[in-house]
Amino acid sequence: MAENNAVAAAEVLARCRAKGLRVATAESCTGGLIAGALTAVAGSSDVVERGFVTYTNEAKHQMLGVPEALFETVGAVSEEVARAMAEGALRHSDADLSVSVTGIAGPGGGTDTKPVGLVHMASARSGAETRHERHVFAGDRQAVRAAAVAAALDLLSRNAG
Repeated sequence: MAENNAVAAAEVLARCRAKGLRVATAESCTGGLIAGALTAVAGSSDVVERGFVTYTNEAKHQMLGVPEALFETVGAVSEEVARAMAEGALRHSDADLSVSVTGIAGPGGGTDTKPVGLVHMASARSGAETRHERHVFAGDRQAVRAAAVAAALDLLSRNAG
């Protein structure tokens, strides 16, 4: 998976570089792994603007401006929060394109309506509608996080055009 993520990260960077786009990441359950995959590629500093690791609801609110009411009404692992994270990453950076991830990597924390492996991600781009995806990944914590990174890089690549 890591080798595939390296290829995907290089593709994201090439697409963004060709379009003159700067990228920001907003990560919860992946804990900075998306930014890590991007910055592992030599020369990424001309594309990667910054990364936010917002593991707690408080961090999502303080660093990205996610409305506190969302945590009470829909929960941190939701489409609404993923969208707010991606849009907040654009507002709180000089990036043109962002990706966000919020989910339940496990092994605990899942419920009947929000099982372990549930991940919501979004990608915002200046002047465009924010894209959202919902995934349920199988496997242990490491597998869920690796799959979320791969899916987020794919979403980011597609949104870069």
